[in-house]
Amino acid sequence: MSNFDGCQMPCLPHMAEGRITSDPQPLSQRVKRTLAVPWNYYAKRWLKISYRQFFAPKVQNKTLPLSALASLKVGDRVRVRSWQEIEATLDPFKELKGCAFLAEMEQFCGMTQTVLQVMERFLDERDYKVKKARGIVLLEGVLCRGTPVFGRCDRCCHLFWREEWLEKI
Repeated sequence: MSNFDGCQMPCLPHMAEGRITSDPQPLSQRVKRTLAVPWNYYAKRWLKISYRQFFAPKVQNKTLPLSALASLKVGDRVRVRSWQEIEATLDPFKELKGCAFLAEMEQFCGMTQTVLQVMERFLDERDYKVKKARGIVLLEGVLCRGTPVFGRCDRCCHLFWREEWLEKI
């Protein structure tokens, strides 16, 4: 797949003007940034495999009832479930079926939102592969503004929401 006509992903390294310099960070913040890549790509992967193989219950049915969610469409109004309901579905890595529930998403719990897009596939920027998705939607105006570890980001990516975390209105 060498023809990327119409896609900006291969150009990203060339578009950047260099790394951003930030104000001096506390030691704990610098350590988190330094360890982020090895932790997320290597250590966390093996921890998850070990957990699922040795410690996770054999039958793990912690998902919420899907009721009418199987028919979510663009434009549907949904209510984001409460943090307690969502937390009950998460594993120790704060994930449900591989989709992470980020701390920044808690502020939207209990709010009414509109479905922007039902995800069928997405580009995973870690390995530049298009991957299939099922049961994931994007909500209108619900955007990531950066992370506590890396700070503000102007890209404004949409956050991924599992259908189990939403209740159709």
